[in-house]
Amino acid sequence: MNSMPVPGLQHALQHRTVLLDEAVDALELNGERASGTYIDGTFGRGGHSRLILSKLSPQGRLIAFDKDPQAIATAQQISDPRFAIVHDSFATMREALAARGVTQVDGILLDLGISSPQVDDASRGFSFRNDGPLDMRMDTTRGISAAEWLAGVDERQLEKVIRDYGEERFAFQIAKAIVARRAVEPISSTRQLAAIVANAVKTREKGKDPATRTFQAVRIFVNKELEDLEAGLSAAYELLAPGARMSVISFHSLEDRMVKQFLASKANVEQPDRRLPIRAVDLPQPLMKLVTKTKPSGPEVEANPRARSAVLRVAERLGTGGGAR
Repeated sequence: MNSMPVPGLQHALQHRTVLLDEAVDALELNGERASGTYIDGTFGRGGHSRLILSKLSPQGRLIAFDKDPQAIATAQQISDPRFAIVHDSFATMREALAARGVTQVDGILLDLGISSPQVDDASRGFSFRNDGPLDMRMDTTRGISAAEWLAGVDERQLEKVIRDYGEERFAFQIAKAIVARRAVEPISSTRQLAAIVANAVKTREKGKDPATRTFQAVRIFVNKELEDLEAGLSAAYELLAPGARMSVISFHSLEDRMVKQFLASKANVEQPDRRLPIRAVDLPQPLMKLVTKTKPSGPEVEANPRARSAVLRVAERLGTGGGAR
């Protein structure tokens, strides 16, 4: 079936969506599959969604999710009857689709982490490069900000978060310094937090700001990113129809490890002792097939340095049959 042009596609691509073609192409939106139902779990500024829509037939359907109100505002500018946007985490996709009468989908794309517009907007508090309020919430309509959390968190928990979510070897020193400083004055800006970390970290990784790992850790914790990812991967697997694929782009080792282990748990099934009298037809079968692992090309990284840590993993659900859509 013929694909349809989507207004605003070229504008959306100016945001340099990472691994854009590779992630969408992996969903194999061709033939009868172009009439299927798809999920974009992280709309961002719409690069992946618009490209998916451009490949869908008139009968196709795309449901996107995002926690960021600014992303939702951008998505609401898409006047396409095949498209719907949900203001929530992709972790809620099972319930959100059930409310729309959808029980199976033909492909799911997850682009994890934060988007360039979020990083570049100093008022969001994600970046230490420009001073701004220490917010860091992807959804500014709910939850507590990073500043509010840092004001009351126990020093031991703070150390654990920085160590586990930031993979920071100076977590003890940084947590101690933050607690000492908040006793003197509130820590309310990104520049304040970055300066505290810089003073606490005595050696620095070449080419990396000493605050990088701490900012990552606080952001992940405040937004419950790893909890959402765990729930989202499980929901995505359950929603995939047999033969449908999942494309997941991660940007740091914690995310990628979770994705890799989840997909491997579905693809690699432990087999019983060969000496046992079990028929081949009764042996445990893999539930997914690992399709590919892809990293950005040299030219893409050169054009967009933020793409350098990205990893795309694609897997396909195995089995036969199908359910209502």
